[in-house]
Amino acid sequence: MELSTVLLIVLAVAAALSLAYYQYFYKNPGRGSLKFILAALRFITLFCGLLLLINPKLVSKDYFIEKANLILLVDNSSSMEDTSSINQISQALEQIKQNNAINERFTLHQYGFGNSITATDSIRFDEGNTDISNALSTLNDVFVNGNNSVILFSDGNQTLGRDYEYINLNENITVIPVVVGDTTQYEDISVGLINVNKYAFLRNSFPIETSIRYQGKSSANSTVSISINGNRVHQERINLSADNNSRTIQTLVKAQSVGVKTIKIEVSPLENERNLTNNSKETAIEVIDEKTNVAIIADMLHPDIGALKKSIESNEQRSVTLLKPNAIQSDLEEAGLIILYQPNRNFRNVYEFLGNTGANYFTITGTKTDWNFVNAAQKSFTISGSRQSEDILPILNNTFGLFGLGEFAVDDFPPLLGLLGDIQLHKESENLMFQQLQGIGLDKPLFAILTEENVKEAVLFGENVWRWRAQVYRNEQNFGKFDDFIGNLMVYLGSNNQRNRLELDYELVFDNASMAKIRASYFDESYQFDANANISVKIEGKDGDFSRVTPLLLKGNFYEVDLSNLGPGSYNFTVTVQNENLSRSGSFRILDFNPEKQLISANYKKMDRLASKNNGQLHFLDNLKALQSELSSSDKFLPVQKSRENVVSLIDFRILLGIVVLSLATEWFIRKYNGLI
Repeated sequence: MELSTVLLIVLAVAAALSLAYYQYFYKNPGRGSLKFILAALRFITLFCGLLLLINPKLVSKDYFIEKANLILLVDNSSSMEDTSSINQISQALEQIKQNNAINERFTLHQYGFGNSITATDSIRFDEGNTDISNALSTLNDVFVNGNNSVILFSDGNQTLGRDYEYINLNENITVIPVVVGDTTQYEDISVGLINVNKYAFLRNSFPIETSIRYQGKSSANSTVSISINGNRVHQERINLSADNNSRTIQTLVKAQSVGVKTIKIEVSPLENERNLTNNSKETAIEVIDEKTNVAIIADMLHPDIGALKKSIESNEQRSVTLLKPNAIQSDLEEAGLIILYQPNRNFRNVYEFLGNTGANYFTITGTKTDWNFVNAAQKSFTISGSRQSEDILPILNNTFGLFGLGEFAVDDFPPLLGLLGDIQLHKESENLMFQQLQGIGLDKPLFAILTEENVKEAVLFGENVWRWRAQVYRNEQNFGKFDDFIGNLMVYLGSNNQRNRLELDYELVFDNASMAKIRASYFDESYQFDANANISVKIEGKDGDFSRVTPLLLKGNFYEVDLSNLGPGSYNFTVTVQNENLSRSGSFRILDFNPEKQLISANYKKMDRLASKNNGQLHFLDNLKALQSELSSSDKFLPVQKSRENVVSLIDFRILLGIVVLSLATEWFIRKYNGLI
């Protein structure tokens, strides 16, 4: 207890005694023991009240030793199985765990990683990818306080995620890489990334592009061949050297028939090459006999038009034609879907064509829209009021169910430039997005879908949608999510068929099993998304040697099944909604590609740079004595004595209040009984 608190208690005693003396003894000629009792009760009341105000506390300190954290991080990817045995790494881990000097200094933790990181005490080389950056970043977020050291057992070859050499970790984390595997750099030639379109059109030529990489100190000659479904379509002889170690191969191939085509690129092996796994690579392309022409009609120049064109044409099944409002009727008839960008009075013939044909269309309005004309030219929607221009933020309608949105979100999107006013929708509609103005959500549509019989319309009440596409690229480093969203919108508007209650989203070809997923969206009879459905998928091998039924799990506004445990091959599948006479079928193919088999030498140089950046030192698996000596003797990892203060009130306030009430009641009763009140 502090000295000031003791002095306050002494003063409280003196004050209580003085007040009790003044009331019952000062100039009070009465005699007898009664006033001593009353004075004592009054003293107790006053002292306890003052004690409540002082609130004296006792402070106790607990001392404890805080050890540094030693995190054993083991690469569980399949490439480790070729570079080292489980026994070697297990023995190394046991040596560290059983070292008494290390145990006195550290609290030990063990994690394994591949695609993701998990706490485990076992070693298994069964992961299909290596994501070192994700493992280190996760530990960086978990072990925030104290002194932490990470011992990384890996070959240093990363196949997934950010480059681990450039991640920034906390200053209190030391990374000590332990190189596992052969560090000898062997002569090797390999096939790099293959660039090919997802779709090609029948009797059209499509490009194939790939890179051939060479690793070695001398020159090398090899032959590159490209085949489609086993038939060679291109062959080329290349020369590479230590200085000129990469070559790009480009060719055009004509699509002869419809269907999924397997493209295989092979490079002939070198004379002394050890790793032949990376000498070939496969991909696939689907040849289709259908193309949708989308016409964008505009009477002005705007970045939105270019963004929409690029987004729509990102799918090879669609092409975009730019037209003026005075386009002839034959041009309009050739379009499978029409987009009206900020219509004005010049669009009169276009609206007459839409009214006569019942074609589906998409309207985008903005500050240049002639609303007096638009309100009169069509009967789907009107806007009235001030029509003042304003920045409008989007709010996504999570219950939207007319078509699947996938992973599309608008949480951090920039505003569109639109007009304030009273928006009235005159047809059956569903809002895809609502308006938000200056942080206030408005019950007004920003993006709406309207339907009437077999006619489908979409309307966006704002311009500068190009900013949304740029924001998606800023977030994801690609335009994929925005382009997929526009693609789903084009599919919905471009079809006059009745909408399916069960919609599927999947790829025809997956590069490897870790990417294999099937997504499904299920809607009830009123076409509202049903989050309580029981949906399963039956997977069958095309050779009839495999069959399995797996449930789809709910993931937000869609269902998903992970097929990462399937092997390479071709599969048929059927998605079924239980207790409903509803199912849809399809097929896909998983290519035989293992990124973990592309490199056989440990990347010790990169691991050494990681260690230098994070206050560590590189070590090798066959010599861990130096590592154990460093951990057990370095002053950087000394345990730290810390104290913890425990502050407790000297007397519980409830007890003091009880004493005050009891003493006051007793004093009042005695005075009342003796006629003093």
